[in-house]
Amino acid sequence: QVQLVESGGGLVQAGGSLRLTCAASDSTFRRYAVGWFRQAPGKEREFVGYISTSGGITTYADSVKGRFTISRDNVKNTAYLQMNSLKPEDTAVYYCATGPSGGTSWTGNYDYWGQGTQVTVSS
Repeated sequence: QVQLVESGGGLVQAGGSLRLTCAASDSTFRRYAVGWFRQAPGKEREFVGYISTSGGITTYADSVKGRFTISRDNVKNTAYLQMNSLKPEDTAVYYCATGPSGGTSWTGNYDYWGQGTQVTVSS
């Protein structure tokens, strides 16, 4: 089982930036795509984006395209979510996820999840 831990969340003003980190327990991480998801209070968990195993392909939800960037460092067993031009509607708990069937926008394709990190964007 791959252990994932997110960090880097916090409170930021609209228009600001945050960089989230997803640290994996071991090098098994590099075999799988990594997805990012978010969940606001009272709402369903939604897809943010994913990155392929080597980092060569990234896919984003329309709501964040052009503002968010996913990257990974397989030497460090770590993935990142750079968030720019943040909006109040980006407020949510953000999760990273991975697994052998990752690389899609569907929550059910990911076997391993982090605990989440809170991102709050004020207006």
